[in-house]
Amino acid sequence: MVRSDPSLPVLVLLLLGTGLLTLASAASEGEFVRQVGFLGVSVVVVAGVLWAGKRRIQRFAPHLYLASLAMLVAVKAFGPVINGAQRWLVIGPLPAFQPSELAKLGLILTLAAVLHDRPIRSLGGYVRPLALALPPFALVLIGPDLGGALVIAAIGAGMLLVRGLPWRHVAVAAAVVAVAFPGAIWPNLEPHQQQRVASFMNPTADPQGAGYQVIQSTIAIGSGGLTGKGWKQGTQAQLGFIPFHHTDFIFPVLAEEGGFLAAVVLLALFGLLFWRLVAMASECPYEKDQFVIMGVLSLLAFQVVVNVGVTLGLAPVTGVTLPLVSYGGTSLLSTLTALAIVFVTYRDRYADW
Repeated sequence: MVRSDPSLPVLVLLLLGTGLLTLASAASEGEFVRQVGFLGVSVVVVAGVLWAGKRRIQRFAPHLYLASLAMLVAVKAFGPVINGAQRWLVIGPLPAFQPSELAKLGLILTLAAVLHDRPIRSLGGYVRPLALALPPFALVLIGPDLGGALVIAAIGAGMLLVRGLPWRHVAVAAAVVAVAFPGAIWPNLEPHQQQRVASFMNPTADPQGAGYQVIQSTIAIGSGGLTGKGWKQGTQAQLGFIPFHHTDFIFPVLAEEGGFLAAVVLLALFGLLFWRLVAMASECPYEKDQFVIMGVLSLLAFQVVVNVGVTLGLAPVTGVTLPLVSYGGTSLLSTLTALAIVFVTYRDRYADW
């Protein structure tokens, strides 16, 4: 048995503590209690992952992937429409959950197996990875859930880059996206999504509409100063000026109430977490283990960069939450499960598949 490095669980606990402290200020009492309840469920799931080990997890991966696709189809057929989108699935008395979060985990595990089996040396090598990534991407995109679809795309792109791609393939892919965006992607975006992109270019053009969230967010972050206004003393969040301040825009709450120092500490913790994931992947002798860990890194890093970038006005509003910090039971469950899979993969790194 290989001794595991405790740095990963310590970093996760620090981020969880910071998230719960911020959420206790940003969310209602009922929302905070529900988040703690999902944390309890997550602990049970994490314990199951630790018991299962990486071999059982990998054998279960195809079932998880197919089940997540079935649930995404069920969402489109039976899911309730909330805020103009179908993203949640409700089964009896159980709380609503987002199957897209499960799809991310299933995609990481199945892509790791596919990329390990067959290195990409020609265009034909992309067939299997794309065949796995496109179904969940398309099903989430038509939700419509642009943020979730972009996260799935980031997972696929990140894992492909780790696999190693010829530079000419990367250049061709960038050119295709550049040509497709104005001609095929932009016309098919929802009107509110087009407004978000337009407001990103000039938020002050519609300060009471599409640019409102970003303007109020930057005001909150700037008003926090060096040390902040104090816990539950942030006027922008507590008086309701920042919409979705317990989910997508929770970072401004932390920055306003804890100031620049709290924001830097949070980002430093995420930076240490990402550095540790890279180090863990480099210490794994099997490629498949490396792909699993780097897939989870792609998942988390993309969400952190986009979420914080949105709140600072550096990226269009996309509806991406901040891992381990934002309110969201399914997001918390999937994030902790993903990190538990990383821990188990590293712990069992010398065990063959």
